[in-house]
Amino acid sequence: MAEPIDLLELPAALRRRTVLAYGLGDAGTGLAAALIGFYLFVFYTQIAGLPPWLAGLVLMVGRLWDAINDQLLGWLSDRTRSRFGPRLPWMVWSAVPLGLSMALMWWFPPGGELLRFGWFVLISVVFMAAYTGVNLPFCALATELSEDTRLRTRLNAARFTGSILSSLLGLMLGALLVGYGAPGYLAMGVAAGAVVVVGTLLSAWGLAPAARVCRRPSGSPEPITAQLGRIRRNGRFLRMVGLYLLLWGALQLMQPVSLLYLTEVMHLPQAWSTWMLIPFQLSAMAGLELWSRLAARRGRLFALRWGCGVWIAMGGLAMVLVPLDAAAAPLAPGGNGLKFSLLVGVVILLGLGAATAYLLPWSLLPDAIDADPERPAGLFTAWMVMTQKLGSAVSVFLLGNLLSWSGYVAGLVGGQPHPALVMIRLCIGLIPAVLVVLGLVVMRHWPQTDGSQRA
Repeated sequence: MAEPIDLLELPAALRRRTVLAYGLGDAGTGLAAALIGFYLFVFYTQIAGLPPWLAGLVLMVGRLWDAINDQLLGWLSDRTRSRFGPRLPWMVWSAVPLGLSMALMWWFPPGGELLRFGWFVLISVVFMAAYTGVNLPFCALATELSEDTRLRTRLNAARFTGSILSSLLGLMLGALLVGYGAPGYLAMGVAAGAVVVVGTLLSAWGLAPAARVCRRPSGSPEPITAQLGRIRRNGRFLRMVGLYLLLWGALQLMQPVSLLYLTEVMHLPQAWSTWMLIPFQLSAMAGLELWSRLAARRGRLFALRWGCGVWIAMGGLAMVLVPLDAAAAPLAPGGNGLKFSLLVGVVILLGLGAATAYLLPWSLLPDAIDADPERPAGLFTAWMVMTQKLGSAVSVFLLGNLLSWSGYVAGLVGGQPHPALVMIRLCIGLIPAVLVVLGLVVMRHWPQTDGSQRA
């Protein structure tokens, strides 16, 4: 291959195409992640009838397998040879299997609890393997396309903007369809699967010109012990991955419990609750732009502290909000109108703060990769994605067991026991806030390498 070309050196039109295509690349996987994060636990417990601990186990098994296959895919991706680079072939090959498994995830066979559990585990394993085939090589490209810190942040901002826009589409589909029960969930999954396939293939097409000439991974195959040694010596990566584990674990704990919080704790009608997720996502999208601009002006750590501060404060408020009067309409004059306004405000600001979990760890990852002389982007991205999935796995398993321990009744809409309502409040507010605080503690000694860092 000829000398690699940085994205900054390419014509402006091609740079714009690449940024747009990179934003589109996470559209399908972002939509899938949003639907899984917000709806799948509810689908398992309220539609398929699994007890919370078993629903949490399904989600944990799938994500633990996902964490394992990340390492294999990262190794293979670094060593794939094609005229379009090592990443795009994996995205193209995995697009259709990902879309099909996304649709099948929302169908369950007739039969008993164990049969449904087995089916959900099987389809989750297939889905997670295909998801890794698309998402991990795509993530690695951000480091290889450019070495400029601001352009990398711009690429990640475009990525997560596309992700949140597509997740908004998914949440709108959910709000329109889940009220129809099992057939509605299946229709939602089929539509999402189509978006996954089309979005991934269009992104690969748009990225192809830049991917052909950008930097390639270097180095020779390494055993797992050598990989662990490489990671252990990279202090930046250890701090950054600790931050991501804590922030993503907090977000993944909040997402599946959010509908339960809105309906069971705050007494918002179910039809209103599904639409309430949209302001959260809109605010998170606005947060991407806000924190990206603040990071460019004052540094990424400055933006991280402010974003996490908003998140922590709103988590505390979510713990103590007074429920609406279930006998009156949410917008009824008097008490309900004020309570509903406060709830909307907290939801919006929570989304604004939670946007830090999407943007800033990924913006810091290239710094950690550059600290390694060989810059094996696939390897470090694999461990980064594995961290995300481990955080998700632990969070959903913890949620399922906490709800079961508190007496939550699967399939019961309204009338959950008081200990279960308290646990739902803890899972939406206090526990995530503690995890975010720990994330800030981990980042205390991050090297001040940001050229714009003044805080």
